[in-house]
Amino acid sequence: PPTHTELHQPEARSRMDHPFTVVVAIDFGTTSSGYAFSFTQDPEAIHMMRRWEGGDPGVANQKSPTSLLLTPELKFHSFGFAARDNYHDLDPEEAQHWLYFDKFKMKIHSTTDLTMETELEAVSGRKVRAIEVFSHALRFFRVHALKEVKDQSSSLLEGDEVRWVITVPAVWRQPAKQFMREAAYLAGLVSPDTPEQLLIALEPEAASIYCRKLRLHQVIDLSLRPMTNGLSLESDGSRPFDSSFRQGDRYIVADCGGGTVDLTVHQIEQPQGTLKELYKVSGGPYGAVGVDLAFEAMLCKIFGEDFIESFKAKRPAAWVDLTIAFEARKRTATPGRSNALNISLPFSFIDFYKRYRGQSVETALRKSNMNIVKWSSQGMLRLTPEAMNELFQPTINNIIKHIEELMQRQEVQGVRFLFLVGGFAESPMLQRAAQNALGQTCRIIIPQDVGLTILKGAVLFGLDPTVVRVRRCPLTYGVGVLNRFVEGRHPRDKLLVKEGRDWCTDILDRFVSVDQSVALGEVVRRSYTPARSGQRKIIINIYCSVSDDVVYISDPGVRKCGAITLDLPEALPGTVAGAERREIRATMQFGDTEIKVTAVDMATNQTVRAAIDFLSN
Repeated sequence: PPTHTELHQPEARSRMDHPFTVVVAIDFGTTSSGYAFSFTQDPEAIHMMRRWEGGDPGVANQKSPTSLLLTPELKFHSFGFAARDNYHDLDPEEAQHWLYFDKFKMKIHSTTDLTMETELEAVSGRKVRAIEVFSHALRFFRVHALKEVKDQSSSLLEGDEVRWVITVPAVWRQPAKQFMREAAYLAGLVSPDTPEQLLIALEPEAASIYCRKLRLHQVIDLSLRPMTNGLSLESDGSRPFDSSFRQGDRYIVADCGGGTVDLTVHQIEQPQGTLKELYKVSGGPYGAVGVDLAFEAMLCKIFGEDFIESFKAKRPAAWVDLTIAFEARKRTATPGRSNALNISLPFSFIDFYKRYRGQSVETALRKSNMNIVKWSSQGMLRLTPEAMNELFQPTINNIIKHIEELMQRQEVQGVRFLFLVGGFAESPMLQRAAQNALGQTCRIIIPQDVGLTILKGAVLFGLDPTVVRVRRCPLTYGVGVLNRFVEGRHPRDKLLVKEGRDWCTDILDRFVSVDQSVALGEVVRRSYTPARSGQRKIIINIYCSVSDDVVYISDPGVRKCGAITLDLPEALPGTVAGAERREIRATMQFGDTEIKVTAVDMATNQTVRAAIDFLSN
C-alpha cells in the first residue's frame, strides 16, 4: 500500500519555482548503485529501476554492482553485472590491457587533495583520471534512467524537465561534493549554466526523509525479533514501533554502506514535519568494504603479499572473481552459525601459486598456522565461524564505537530511536552486534527495503528539498582579514604598517562555526572592494578548521580549502570615479547540502558572476 503521509508538501509553491516534471535520483554507492524516479504529478509513486541483464545468484537486489569496464583505448565498454561478466570472459593476456574499476568511490573520500586531475588505478594497474571514471558511470545511468522515464511518461520529455539528484556520504567534505557535481556536468546530466537542475543529497538525510514516513508494517524492530540463531531475546515489553513518529520525536540514522558509515541526528519539527539536525554529522570509512579488505589481508598472511600483488597484476580478472565469490559468502554470514563457509579458489589461483612458490595452496595453508582457515578436499577455502567473526569484528566494532560516542553527546541525550539503513545494515552480523551493544539504550529499527532506503529518500528530497530546514556546520569556515593592531593583544609578528596605520594580519573572519545551526535560506554577507581600478576579478581564499578554537588563519588545524572568485564588470563611464568606493556584496549560504555564493555590484545593483571552488586548491 502507498505510504500514508500526514505531511503537506508545499507542492503548489515549489511547482511554480521549478517546472520539473520528473525527479531522477542516482544512488552512486561504493559497492552497488541504482536509480529511481518519480513524476511531480504523482509524487507518492516512486519507480525503482528495472532489473538488468546479469545478476548474482542469490542477490535479489535492484541495484547493480558499481563496476566499470573500459577498453584498452579508454572507451566505455560496460557497467554493473555486464562489466563483471565481460571482464571475466577476457583472455588473461588481454585482460591486463583492459581497465576494470570497482569500489572506486572510496578513493574520493580518502584523497586529501582532490582535484580534477586525481587518478584512479584499475585492477590491472593502469591509471586514468578519476573524473572520467565517475562521469562514465553517471553517463550510463543518465542513458538508462531517461530511457525508462520516457517509457513510462505519456508526454515528450525535454531535458530541462528533469531534476537530477545524486547521493553522497554526509561525511564527505566540500571538494568531494563539488567533484561529484563536476562529474555530472561532464556526463551531460545537466549543463553548468543550470546548476539548480542538479541536487547533491546527503545519504543519511535521504534515509531520514524516508524513515520518518514509515509505518509499523514497513519496518523490523530488532528488540521485538527473535534472534536468528535460536536465542530468542526477551522483548523488553516496550510498546511496538507505532511509527507515525510524533512531532518532536528525535532519532539517529546510521547509514551503514559499502564504503562509509554516516551518523545523523534529526528532530521532526512542529507543525510542518520538517527536519532539524541536532548535531553535526559524524562517521568515517567503516563500511562493509572493511570486511573485504580484512579478507584480502588474511590471504596476504597465508600466501604472502608479494604473491597476491603479482596475482592481481598478472590475473586481474581471476582476482576479481575471487573477491566476488567472497562478497557473496559474506552476505550469508550470520552470528552463531556452527558450520564453515566455503569459498572456491579460481583454478588459476591454485595453478599460479604452484608455479610462483613451487608448492601447493594446501601446503601454504598448513604452514601458515592459521587454524581458523582450512582446505577442503573439493579445492575450497573453508572459513570457520571464528574466521568470519575475525573478518567482521574490526569494522563492526568501529561502527558500534562511533554510535556509542555519538550517544554520549549532550545534544543527543534522550534519543530513543536508532534507524539502521544502507546495504551493510542487511548483515545479521551487524544487526546482532548493534542489538547487543545498544539495544538497552534505544530501539533499533530497520526499514524492510533497507538497501533501497537512500534511493527512495533521495527521490523525496528532489521533490521537496526544503524538508531539511536546519543543518549543523561540519567545519568552521572563514577568510583572512586585517584588523586594527592592538598593542598587547596581537602578536608583533602579525603587525603590518600600511599608510601610517598599524594593522594585524591573518585574523580569521568567521562565516560560520563548527556545529553551528544554520537554517535554509540563512545567509552570511560580506562586502569586498577591489584593490585597484581596472581590476577584473576579486579572489578571496577560504579557510576551514575542524575546531572553532582558532584566531588566525595561520593557527594549527586551519587550512586553505577553497576560493571565491567575483568577476568585476567594467565600471560604467560616468559612475563613481575609480575603484576606491566600488563595493561588491557577496552572499554566502551554508544551510544547504553544498556551499553557495552569489554577489551584487552595489553601485549598479547588477548581479556579478560569483563562483566558489574547492577543487583547484
